[in-house]
Amino acid sequence: MIVATAQFPPAPLDIAANAARMATLLAEAAGRGAELVVFAELTLTNYELDAIAAAPEEYTLAPDDARLAPVRDACRTAGVAAVVNCPGVGPAGTADGMTISSFVYGPDGALLTRYDKHHLHGRENGLFTAGPEAGGRFTFRGLKFALATCYDNAFPEVAERAAADGCQVYLASSFHDEVERTEQYAAKARDHGIDVLLANGVGPGSDGVACGYSGIWAADGTCLARLADGAGAAVAEVGRAAGRAAAGPEGVREPVGNR
Repeated sequence: MIVATAQFPPAPLDIAANAARMATLLAEAAGRGAELVVFAELTLTNYELDAIAAAPEEYTLAPDDARLAPVRDACRTAGVAAVVNCPGVGPAGTADGMTISSFVYGPDGALLTRYDKHHLHGRENGLFTAGPEAGGRFTFRGLKFALATCYDNAFPEVAERAAADGCQVYLASSFHDEVERTEQYAAKARDHGIDVLLANGVGPGSDGVACGYSGIWAADGTCLARLADGAGAAVAEVGRAAGRAAAGPEGVREPVGNR
């Protein structure tokens, strides 16, 4: 199947503007054949830890939050799934705390699954609640996917468990501030025999400047598609190693573009 990694510099704390930008990128990527589009860590608010912590009631979201309607509507209109990362309302199944959450919406706009970041980094530990170690799995169009968020990817056992669970594609939403950190994903794919997608942030946040360079790598470590440091989306086919790939063009796809 065809997947897309999407990146853009979010408007700090402007959920409406960022949801609208996501909806546009979803439509553009779907127009190029993408069936699933993944966005970077905290794209809905930008990586603004202090402001989020100061007003959690304003900046945290549940999967059915009305402010996410443009994203859900775009999924339905384009017939595409989306992985959206944001400050979440409480750990899954509880009523308290605040999490860094990935909401996965299907082509009908309904929630497929939710994953709450398990390995919190630095100041995140004093602001957010860690999600459970288990979870972050969903099946879509015949492929099994694993979810991970930024610092989760520093722990080899996260990808090891994904491969052991039979996942064919590993989806990472991150906020890396050095291009070198984005290079680890080729090795992760090769070491664990799993296709890997990185959606990385772009632009300044409260704890650094995200560098972009989102990409998609095949299970042998081959780069299938890559962005630079601007806004846009890159698409590529995944799932060939599992013998379940949808028919489509071979090799690297050109990015949607920088805008």
